[in-house]
Amino acid sequence: MTTTPGGAGGSGVVGIVLVSHSAALAGEAARLALEIAGAGARVAAAGGTEDGALGTSADLIERAIAEVDQGAGVILIPDLGSSVLTARLLEEPGRVVLADVPFVEGAVAAAVTAATGAPLERVLASAEEARGYRKV
Repeated sequence: MTTTPGGAGGSGVVGIVLVSHSAALAGEAARLALEIAGAGARVAAAGGTEDGALGTSADLIERAIAEVDQGAGVILIPDLGSSVLTARLLEEPGRVVLADVPFVEGAVAAAVTAATGAPLERVLASAEEARGYRKV
């Protein structure tokens, strides 16, 4: 998944990595988040395994983190099961944090807030607020 450069002159926008068992799911969710958030967002997909199978890969997640990291922190948003466990292995307090949020809603909320230049704590809080979004 290609990311969109954040802020002018690499100003340090929080990056978001979507971790899924499915490369297609992660890629489409990332694309949606980028379309809604606009040019200021940095979102990468880390889905599936290196050989294209269903599963998770710490190497793919690490590469995605490096792709979106501008020094303002990175939020990992996993879908379920082993993607959560794999993402936990890569957490670095204050720099790379795991978000316990709905996959799509959390990704969009995080991307929109990150695109404004908000700090890591605010982007994480915005993603967490997505848990309470009502549809009716």
